[in-house]
Amino acid sequence: MPTTVSVTLVTYNSLPYLEPCLRSVLGQTHPLLEVVVVDNASSDGTRETLERFKDRIRVVNNGANLGFADAQNQAIALSEGDWVLVLNPDVVLQPDFVEKLVEAGQIDPKVGTVCGRLLATGRDLQPLDPPLIDTAGIYFTENMRHFDRGWHEPDDGRFRRMEYVIGASAAAALYRREMIHDISEKGEFFDPDFFAYREDADVAWRAQLFGWRCLYAPEAVGHHVRSVGPGNRHSVPVAINMHSVKNRFLMRIKNLTGGLFHRYWRSSMARDLLVIGGCLLWEPSSLPAFWRIAKCLPRTLRRRRRIMERRRATDESLAYWFVTKSRPLGNVGGEVKVRRSVGGFEASSVARKPPY
Repeated sequence: MPTTVSVTLVTYNSLPYLEPCLRSVLGQTHPLLEVVVVDNASSDGTRETLERFKDRIRVVNNGANLGFADAQNQAIALSEGDWVLVLNPDVVLQPDFVEKLVEAGQIDPKVGTVCGRLLATGRDLQPLDPPLIDTAGIYFTENMRHFDRGWHEPDDGRFRRMEYVIGASAAAALYRREMIHDISEKGEFFDPDFFAYREDADVAWRAQLFGWRCLYAPEAVGHHVRSVGPGNRHSVPVAINMHSVKNRFLMRIKNLTGGLFHRYWRSSMARDLLVIGGCLLWEPSSLPAFWRIAKCLPRTLRRRRRIMERRRATDESLAYWFVTKSRPLGNVGGEVKVRRSVGGFEASSVARKPPY
């Protein structure tokens, strides 16, 4: 049977980029089962634009802004595809983007996430000259920070190898339905307490805990208008900075194992002290994050308990991802390797269950 793909978008005052995004989605070479859009009470004309596409997409209009995480959960619950492409409305895809991701996802049954090479674009949606990378997957550091691989590096031939990474930016991430069901908590794939920001890193960490893998497929190319990036905290809404601080700690409370803490406690706690000091001295608008953490703590601890009861990965396999940005194909343990061509690449996949 053909692999079915659903596309889910969350909009909130997304008018400047929405139509080009939808046209690129509807123009994909891989047939789509459906496109589900959840609008979080936009007031800028977004809903009028969605109305023009009503014969080709399904739209749910929320009465309030529920945040990215909760609204994406709504859209995912309404979708039925074997894979779900979670997409931001400020992304424009090349026509074969979905096709390349689906092809890559077939090489390894434990791949639960596939991401492509997103290139940075200006607010006019024109490619930068020279071209710069927006994201080639995400990576974590020893102090529990996470970043986009390749962010603002030249797109001059680097990051052109298919490889495993710890996770994908939810600006454009293809998730296997089986993994969505496996790692969801009471039907919630993204943690609604996050509201927005870092929810994709939380999913990436949780997926690794459950033994799933993320594959980077560079031949799948899109263009992304990024509004939040490293070093520009003063140019983004105060609420986003506050959620960023809150979610950093919520993600750790849920997913950090004792073995990882033992390895990296010095660098992670040093970063924690820096974040707390920064809120106290330079960014008091983010101090409500700590009250919200306290409010969310009972739910977060319950989620942690259930995650740890079901985790499949060893501390050793998890620790790898906090010191390394990628892993070559085939380097996941096992004995039998299968060679096959995927999107022009010769890729190795492991035929038996990996040691984690």
